[in-house]
Amino acid sequence: SIFVFSPSCPLTIGIPGKKCGTVIVTAEELGCCRDSVLMQFCANKLDKKDFFGKSDPFLVFHRSNEDGSFTICHKTEVVKNTLNPVWQAFKISVRALCNGDYDRTIKVEVYDWDRDGSHDFIGEFTTSYRELSRGQSQFNVYEVINPKKKGKKKKYVNSGTVTLLSFLIETEVSFLDYIKGGYVIGNKLFVFSQSHCNPSQPTSLHYMNPYQLNAYGMALKAVGEIIQDYDSDKMFPALGFGARLPPDGRVSHEFALNGNPQNPYCHGIDGVMEAYYRSLKSVQLYGPTNFAPVINHVARYAASVKDGSQYFVLLIITDGVISDMAQTKESIVNASKLPMSIIIVGVGPAEFDAMEELDGDVVRISSRGKFAERDIVQFVPFRDYIDRSGNHVLSMARLAKDVLAEIPEQFLSYMRVRGIKPSPAPPPYTPPIHVLQTQI
Repeated sequence: SIFVFSPSCPLTIGIPGKKCGTVIVTAEELGCCRDSVLMQFCANKLDKKDFFGKSDPFLVFHRSNEDGSFTICHKTEVVKNTLNPVWQAFKISVRALCNGDYDRTIKVEVYDWDRDGSHDFIGEFTTSYRELSRGQSQFNVYEVINPKKKGKKKKYVNSGTVTLLSFLIETEVSFLDYIKGGYVIGNKLFVFSQSHCNPSQPTSLHYMNPYQLNAYGMALKAVGEIIQDYDSDKMFPALGFGARLPPDGRVSHEFALNGNPQNPYCHGIDGVMEAYYRSLKSVQLYGPTNFAPVINHVARYAASVKDGSQYFVLLIITDGVISDMAQTKESIVNASKLPMSIIIVGVGPAEFDAMEELDGDVVRISSRGKFAERDIVQFVPFRDYIDRSGNHVLSMARLAKDVLAEIPEQFLSYMRVRGIKPSPAPPPYTPPIHVLQTQI
C-alpha cells in the first residue's frame, strides 16, 4: 500500500519569531471496501465522576494506523446523568473504522463529559471489526479498564462494562451502480430570458453577435455538453420564459424555444442552441423573471415517476434577476421530495445573492416554515470559469466538476430516503458464435 509520513512539518504562518507548532501528516491508501455498519452500544455500572450527579458518558472510537498510532473516527452523543447509558445507533463506513482490515485493532474510550471540555477519562477497551461482526453475544461485552486505577488498586476489577446491542452491515451503493442498473438521468433544459433586453444591442447578454457566442450561448453550450452525456436519447425539451410571443404578443413564462409547444424537444445541445437563437428573432424579451413556473413544469414530470427509474435535471441559465422569490422557494421545497435536481448557472456581472440563497448550502431553503427534505439545487457562477475577455472557457474540466459536484449525492439521497436499491447490471454482451460448416 501507499504510505506517506511527515514527522516534522513546521507551521510557517503565525506570529513572527515564535514557534507555532508542527503538523504531522499521515496518509494511507484506502481499501476498496464499500460496506458500512450500523451499531448501537449500551454501558452498565460505569464509574461515577460527577460530585453532584452520576456521569455524563460518551464513547470515542479510534482506528489504528499502520504505524501503531490511533486516529479518532467517531464520537457518540453524550447521555446525561447516568451510569447505565444507552447510546443511539450510529452508522460508520468500514473504511473509516478499520480501512477494510477486519482484524485491525479498534480502541474505544469512555469519557464523562464536562462543560469546560476537560472530559474525565473513565476507561477503555479494544476490539476489532471481526469481533464486532459477531453481533450481540457474550463475546461483545467489554470490560472498561482504567490503567491508572488498575495500577493503584489491588482489588480493582473494572470501571463498568460496554455491551454491543446491534451490528448491521450495509453495502453502500454508488451513483454508478444505479447507472449500470439502467436508471435514466433525464435532462430538462431551460434558457431563461433577460427582462427588457434587446438582443440587437451589444450590452445585452443575449446579443446576437455574428462572430461569436453571446453569454447565454457560451454557458448553454459549455454546461450542456457536460450534462448531455447523462441523457440516453439526447432529446432535450428546451423552454424559455419572460417574452411576448407572436402573433398576439401574449407574455409567457413557459414557451418552447423551437416554437412547437406540442413537441419542445431538440436533438442534442446543437439543436437547443439553434432553437435558442431562432427564438431571439421571433419573440420579444419581456419581464418579469419568474422561476417557479418552469420548476413546477419539471416537477410534474418527476411526480409521475417516483419509483426511481428516472431522475430529472433542470438546467437554469439566468442573469440573476428573479421576480418570484417566495414562490420559487415554495416550488423548490415541494420539489425536494421528487426525483429531480436543479442546476442554476449564472451569467453576466450581476450579484447572485438570491441564487446563493436558493443553493441552500449554508442554510437549508425553507418556505412557510417547512424546510426542503434534501438539497436539490447547485449554483455555479459562469464568470468564474471564463477568461477576462469573456469569450473562452478557461477549464472545461473544472467547470464540469463544479456543475456536477452535487448531482450524484442528490440522486443518492433520494434513493436512500425512498429505499430504492439499484437493479443488477445486465450481463456483458457476448457476440454470437457462428459455426461454419464445410462439406467435403
